[in-house]
Amino acid sequence: MRVVVNRTLCESNAVCARLVPEVFVVDDDDRLQIKHEQPPEALRERVEHAVRRCPKLALSIVED
Repeated sequence: MRVVVNRTLCESNAVCARLVPEVFVVDDDDRLQIKHEQPPEALRERVEHAVRRCPKLALSIVED
């Protein structure tokens, strides 16, 4: 699993960062950063939940 952010859609509102801070963070410039583009499988359920909760639908999961 690989997490992808669509920078055109993302508004860095940090919903994902609040749900899975191990994977997502909003930096000092208010831009979403992905700490672990390929997070551990143990986080899959939480990452999938964060993707679904993104208000701008800017996140997706790509299966490798």
